[in-house]
Amino acid sequence: MAKRKPKPRPLIGWREWVLVPQLSSVPMKAKIDTGARTSTLHAFGLSVEADDGEPWAQFEVHPTQRSRAGSSTVSCRVHSFKQVRSSTGHSERRPVIRTVIQIGEHEYEIDLTLTSRDEMGFRMLLGRAALRRRFWVDPGRSFLHPASPHAAQEGISPV
Repeated sequence: MAKRKPKPRPLIGWREWVLVPQLSSVPMKAKIDTGARTSTLHAFGLSVEADDGEPWAQFEVHPTQRSRAGSSTVSCRVHSFKQVRSSTGHSERRPVIRTVIQIGEHEYEIDLTLTSRDEMGFRMLLGRAALRRRFWVDPGRSFLHPASPHAAQEGISPV
């Protein structure tokens, strides 16, 4: 029996523009972190409350680094909670939401933990679980995919 040839995977760099259409219409710079298992979104003013017995997270998304431009207030059903240890060794119980992300023309669903990333340079971190069997990562390159299919017309550039 012949082996199936694996589907070719697109190449991404160590940072890419990511669109999370259910949370914001503004693309975010995301750090591609193969050392992290979990993906994380910087959530401002995060609170979790029960609605009809189910947990819902309310938070603000500030997609642009060091700016409130394009911010949006979001309410999402919490899929689960996960204990996550940061690169500094700090352990924290974080809410997990399930949402669709778009990198260039590639769109798929991932789990995102929500936390305050005030000290971090990126609003989003994409970990191994979100990348596995989807992409090859070239750590020497960045922004290999446009911010959106219409990025050039929208005047969005990777700066």
